[in-house]
Amino acid sequence: MKSKLRRLAVKLYARRVEGRLDTDRAPKHIGVILDGNRRWARAAGGTTKQGHQAGAAKIQELLGWCAETDVEVVTLWLLSTENLDRPEEELGPLLTIVEGAVRDLAEDGRWRVHHVGALDVLPERTQKVLSEAEELAGERDGILVNVAVGYGGRQEITDAVRSLLAKRAAEGASLEQVAEQLGVEDISEHLYTRGQPDPDLVIRTSGEQRLSGFMLWQSAHSEYYFCEVYWPAFRKVDFLRALRDYAARHRRFGH
Repeated sequence: MKSKLRRLAVKLYARRVEGRLDTDRAPKHIGVILDGNRRWARAAGGTTKQGHQAGAAKIQELLGWCAETDVEVVTLWLLSTENLDRPEEELGPLLTIVEGAVRDLAEDGRWRVHHVGALDVLPERTQKVLSEAEELAGERDGILVNVAVGYGGRQEITDAVRSLLAKRAAEGASLEQVAEQLGVEDISEHLYTRGQPDPDLVIRTSGEQRLSGFMLWQSAHSEYYFCEVYWPAFRKVDFLRALRDYAARHRRFGH
């Protein structure tokens, strides 16, 4: 009885928060660090695999909430380059869950899908899933969902500079010419998210208050929201609180 009353109270509170949101100040691009799957599983007496499965199931809920707002781009950090160093008995099931989540996004019909990350560090099977998902759902209308798999912020910047140098070399420019002409936008044009707006808001769940390398370049002027709940337990009211907090801030863009 108490749990039902609590759920009802949370639902009513979420409606109240939603009704007071300033929709004119909603973020256009949200980045989400989906953190806390393993800790949620331990607290619930479950396995690491069950934690990752619960986290994957939460993704569609989040995107549904985003679809009710003016959000246009969502970047989901599903697998970092550091995750690839985990023991095979943990990494194998995790990759299978990530692949399933990406397939579900592509087959849903509502979202566009774009991979951000270093494709060549991933197993061939995972590469194939990501490529097929992007091909199937890359040209739709609806929210653009960046799936960050095999992603690391430093690696992204390294890849961007390498790509830029290779392009300029192919055009016949010398290293001295590139160095003399190099600007911020030149590097931005070679990021995994090239052509997209930078994230307005970055949300991290689980109570950790750091970016861990997530979108290092793009988040220079982003607003951050750190939520105490583990990702599988993330609720609509938590999402709405993040939007409310964002709308109440005066963005200075570095000034």
